[in-house]
Amino acid sequence: MNVIQMYAEALSKQLQAVLSFEEVIKLIEKPKFQEQGDLAFPCFALAKHLRKSPAVIAQEMAPLIQDSLFEKVVAEGPYVNCFLNKQEISKYILQTILAKESNYGSHSFGQGATITIDFSSPNIAKPFSMGHLRSTVIGNSLAKIVEKCGYQPLRINHLGDWGTQFGKLIVAYKLWGNDEAVRKNPITELLQLYVRFHDEAQTNPQLEAEARMWFKLLEEGNEEALNLWRWFREESLKEFSRIYSLLDVEFDSFNGEAFYNDKMETTVELLNKKNLLTPSQGAKVVDLSEQNLPPCLIKKSDGATLYATRDVTAAIYRQDNYHFAKAIYVVGHEQSLHFKQIFLVLEKMGYQWANDMVHVPFGFILKDGKKMSTRKGKIVLLENVMKEAIELAKQNIEQKNPSLDNKDEISKMVGLGAIIFHDLKNERLNNIEFSLEEMLKFEGTTGPYVQYTHARGCSILRKAKVSGEITNGLSDSQSWSVVKLLMDFPATIQRSMQQYEPSVIAKYVIELSQEFNKYYSHVKVLHVDEEMNDRIALVRSVTIVLKEGLRLLGVKAPEEM
Repeated sequence: MNVIQMYAEALSKQLQAVLSFEEVIKLIEKPKFQEQGDLAFPCFALAKHLRKSPAVIAQEMAPLIQDSLFEKVVAEGPYVNCFLNKQEISKYILQTILAKESNYGSHSFGQGATITIDFSSPNIAKPFSMGHLRSTVIGNSLAKIVEKCGYQPLRINHLGDWGTQFGKLIVAYKLWGNDEAVRKNPITELLQLYVRFHDEAQTNPQLEAEARMWFKLLEEGNEEALNLWRWFREESLKEFSRIYSLLDVEFDSFNGEAFYNDKMETTVELLNKKNLLTPSQGAKVVDLSEQNLPPCLIKKSDGATLYATRDVTAAIYRQDNYHFAKAIYVVGHEQSLHFKQIFLVLEKMGYQWANDMVHVPFGFILKDGKKMSTRKGKIVLLENVMKEAIELAKQNIEQKNPSLDNKDEISKMVGLGAIIFHDLKNERLNNIEFSLEEMLKFEGTTGPYVQYTHARGCSILRKAKVSGEITNGLSDSQSWSVVKLLMDFPATIQRSMQQYEPSVIAKYVIELSQEFNKYYSHVKVLHVDEEMNDRIALVRSVTIVLKEGLRLLGVKAPEEM
């Protein structure tokens, strides 16, 4: 039980007839100013039940709340404010962290239920650009966070391996492709062909018609078209797996769009049976006007299926095979309307589990204030950025610590960690300006700053001559600022899960790093006295929590830097 739960329990004993423990815990907050206490309970919700003013209720309740972990409980206007016993709480929190280690902050409310997470999903035959980074790192982090909360994540990479772009690519390859060049450097060559197709199609509209024809042949199983498609897919997956390996991202399924080709007719028949399909200019749609949304297009006038048909089919397949308690889609905010339509169509089909489907949108990565576009060739390749970040990190380490062992391995941790952290420290709906220089700074709100703080803590532990077993706990104000943050870690993880927002954890580890560095600059941690063991226990607790916080973001924590 954490300290907030203990305070909630003490309060709810006095409020049994009025508010439940769960209701009490939701109301507890932190006072605005430190001198007002550590926890506060507002009495406004009680006024109607008890027919008294909130201030009077606070006055009556405060003297009744007692516990050895509370120094004092006082009424402050309409609030019941609790001052925690610094020494007892620090002892309790540090003991808990040292006993649980990386399990500290874990929750069990997921009860082992499956959550499918659909993320990354790059397009075949196109390079893995910086534009794919956000879905990949947000999805990877959410998978770790839901697991920390007791769920079983199922990571799905719904590859963009079907669609009219393959018709375009086949036409471009047949017109301008050089077999040897494509075999030597497939993704770069295929991108150049794709960009050239769009340039040429502006003056030669016939190319678009040819592309549609070749995609139709592909759908019909034409051998030449299928062989080219398989080749493009195979080469792309080789490149993608190299990048995923660098980022330490894994998937349980690579079933892409093509996987659902033979399953979509069943979906269309099901929609038909349920009288949900309406003809519209030769096409078939599901009418969503009651929900003030445009119709969801299921079949085009030429009989071709669409993204919507495929996503409805994929959702049914996943529920049938994985029995998910929740399905999360980590896809850019420009697809918000699409997912609203998909979820509503599934709801209209009578699937109650459609209410457990969540679109987790995010903003763009910008280069010089503009969105990157594959079609126009204005892309920054993620692999190039990762290599450059690792190289810059190595240069920084050479300057700061030239005698460091394992420079290559640590440069990789720092360079890649900087890129991931820079993305995840921003609230996901915000757009992010791409800047390697900003990402790799060792000062400020960056990944390297948090990693360096962790390494500094590890360095103190190596120098310490004591085990760090807790004796009395700490009561000084510097350590208390750190302990209070350590106490917040479990609630931070829960909040991050509820909001599908990794930035909650990223901001937390930045704040913990800042408080720890302040503590380290004010306190002689290794000074031999009766509190030394407790100080070492505090340092060890900080390293445990920083390492676990970074892990939940998909970032490694070096012990030396």
